[in-house]
Amino acid sequence: MSLKVAVTGSSGFIGSYFTTKNPEFLITEIDLLKNKIESVSFEGIDVVLHLAAIAHQKDNNENLYYTINRDLAYKTALRAKEHGVKQFLFMSTVKVYGESSETDNPFDESSDCNPKDAYGKSKFEAEKLIQALENDNFRVAIIRSPLVYGPEVRANMLSLIKLVNRIPMLPFANVNNKRSLVYIGNMNHFIRLVILQRASGIFLPADNETLSIKELCSEIAKAIEKKVFFFSIPNWFVKIIRCYRPSIYNKLFSSFEIDNHKTRNILSYISPYSSKEGIHNMIDWYKKPKYR
Repeated sequence: MSLKVAVTGSSGFIGSYFTTKNPEFLITEIDLLKNKIESVSFEGIDVVLHLAAIAHQKDNNENLYYTINRDLAYKTALRAKEHGVKQFLFMSTVKVYGESSETDNPFDESSDCNPKDAYGKSKFEAEKLIQALENDNFRVAIIRSPLVYGPEVRANMLSLIKLVNRIPMLPFANVNNKRSLVYIGNMNHFIRLVILQRASGIFLPADNETLSIKELCSEIAKAIEKKVFFFSIPNWFVKIIRCYRPSIYNKLFSSFEIDNHKTRNILSYISPYSSKEGIHNMIDWYKKPKYR
């Protein structure tokens, strides 16, 4: 029999891909914007994939992060457990570790967590609350995701694509950072493995490759068929950016690398797409006139 999977946040980037790419599951979409969790029934559901969350809030309303990312997530898990759901997948974030990793010292599943912003803190607090609900009949999988990219992407990755497309010279010639990313097709495959294996614990999805900002921009430029030239900027100027615009520094110049060998061994996970394939698939979507 097909597994019955309820998906919250199904209209989002990951959710919309998952619901259209997995016909082997009987998927129920749960809209927590229109329905209060107290009125939602998970009766007969085998698995809940909880994707509903907020990020990139411009109004700096920190309380909203905790209301949605922590409290609603916990209430959803509790409701699922009460209704006999066997497995709960919580989409968390690598930002529970902090804003950057040290050179040649990537984060892994057991690394200490030290979230810096409300998004990372609210997700980490939700992790702890939900994991406390776990027992033999209610398995909990925490998925700490790096930046996800692919067709329909928004936010930071879409901004970077537009930057590469519009500006022929970029200041990343001497930037040798390492960033772990995950293509949406690899994320989908990863989620499927967690569900099919009824896995529990903390898991880190990622592409096989890590990329520097220069390598990422170069591959985007190739896919767009644009010429991009890289130049160096003085270290003192980078330090100024780090001091006065830390969010920009972390996005463009710092490293955020994860080591997910443990995850790969537990799930026998091999990324079906390379980063190059993922980037080119994303740019094929971006080239369509209505998205540019």
